Amino acid sequence: MKRFATMLFVVAAIAATAFAQGDWRVDKGHSAMLFTVRHLVISEVVGKFNDWEMKVTSTKDDWSDATVEATAKIISLNSDNERRDNHLKSGDFFDAEKFPEMKFVSTKFEKNADGKFKITGNLTIKDVTKQVVFEGEILGKLTDARMGTRVGWKATTEIDRFEFGLKWDRATEAGNLIAGKTVKITINLELVKQTM
Repeated sequence: MKRFATMLFVVAAIAATAFAQGDWRVDKGHSAMLFTVRHLVISEVVGKFNDWEMKVTSTKDDWSDATVEATAKIISLNSDNERRDNHLKSGDFFDAEKFPEMKFVSTKFEKNADGKFKITGNLTIKDVTKQVVFEGEILGKLTDARMGTRVGWKATTEIDRFEFGLKWDRATEAGNLIAGKTVKITINLELVKQTM
């Protein structure tokens, strides 16, 4: 009995330490990982990743010590057009069979004078890793007895897809790319503070 009580104490201590480090759970039902790219220069196509995970930690109220690690399964890409999605998953773009995930790992969180954030980190797509900077902002905070402490975030960045090996580049007769080079990535998050 004494040994069992000791084990319980150790487990509780480990759990308390983990939660004290400032873990936040992503409420997936109210979050999304989106991308936008120009089509024929005249319009935008919006897609998302249905299968993705993100780990967020922060112990400070100003989020200056925050860290983010995120992965998305390429096979889960969805732009509401099966033919286009299959093309995006092919070797012309992501090559999902050879490179099944893309990944982002933050290296720095900085709060700007306007209250928004600069989130610097390494983005890996296919076999290319490059530093990118997300512009982030807190959309709101809530503390509720039933729903806990929640924070809403939005973060965006733009990348040149050619720099990450997504180089399919067919053009129209006028010389415009069918699919634009610049891809906007938007992360909408609702985070829930983890407690004992």
